[in-house]
Amino acid sequence: MKLTKDKSLNDFGIILSIGFIFICVLISIFSYFFIPDSSRFSNQMHLEINSKEPGFSAKFILIPNKNSSKQNFLSRMFFGDKYPDEEILISSYCFTEKGIEYLGLYDNEKEIIEYNKFYTESEKTIETKYIKTRKYIFGTDNFGRDVFSRIILGTRVSISIGVIAVLISLLIGISVGLISGFYGGMIDKILMMIINIFWSIPTLLLVIAFSLALGKGFWQVYVAVGLTMWVEVARVVRGQVISEKNKDYITATKVLGFSDFRIFYNHLLPNIIGPVLIISAANFASAILIESGLSFLGIGTQPPMPSWGSMIKDNYQYIILGKEYLAIIPGLAIMLLVTSFMFLGNNLESYFKSR
Repeated sequence: MKLTKDKSLNDFGIILSIGFIFICVLISIFSYFFIPDSSRFSNQMHLEINSKEPGFSAKFILIPNKNSSKQNFLSRMFFGDKYPDEEILISSYCFTEKGIEYLGLYDNEKEIIEYNKFYTESEKTIETKYIKTRKYIFGTDNFGRDVFSRIILGTRVSISIGVIAVLISLLIGISVGLISGFYGGMIDKILMMIINIFWSIPTLLLVIAFSLALGKGFWQVYVAVGLTMWVEVARVVRGQVISEKNKDYITATKVLGFSDFRIFYNHLLPNIIGPVLIISAANFASAILIESGLSFLGIGTQPPMPSWGSMIKDNYQYIILGKEYLAIIPGLAIMLLVTSFMFLGNNLESYFKSR
């Protein structure tokens, strides 16, 4: 009875973790379909409304950008609006013969926007398409940017760095682990010496060294993180291959004259996939933490691209100024995603052991 209950809890944990990760993946892909600030990197700044509380609302007049037709629909939906409309904060407005007369949010002087700026003189069309009220669910940061939009886009950074770093670590780690464990002898000694050298260097220092060597940037950070995570994969794969290579089914493949590549791909890999998946889940979580740490130090993802680590760096001082949510919200996002991957890895281990 207890075994059945534990198994049910493990299966529930796996489903819960996979469900949350799947939602984060969907959010990261389709971010610009639903975030309020759809400009590229959600970087529309309004210093008049900086550091506003969650739930704050503001009214805007949108003036269309004449260059918006240069960007196609798919590019706008998946990579943000390269030519966003000009946003003017207003407190009130009215229609006149010349155009829209408005009063700025903190301005006592009235100004007029001519109708030709909107390509139409229909008051109803202008009111529907170009006068918007935006609600800032998580408030605004110290530059007046929408925190909710940037948190959502930060999901894309964390998921993508996890995917790329894990793929690089699997490509190098599995190759090195298979060769080292299968052939043994001098090859194993040389490869283990290389593994131990990388293993002895603290991960964060190694990532910083690669980042400085490759330069600051989006892809450089991803590659740097991936190049430091293959060691764990190689050690796990090597140990599994050593325990599998002397079994009867591997001996039979050698007698039948199968190539080493066929033995690796068709016979060894399917039998060691469980531990590889577990270490991949752990590496995914580690990659997210490392990228956040690098961004916090200023050598990770560079502005204006939103990263949870850089958002904490930009706003951690507000913790003692009564606006702690600016740092806590991205911190909670990191915690939830990392916990999901770690929880998935732990439950996968129990799952494979019960099989």
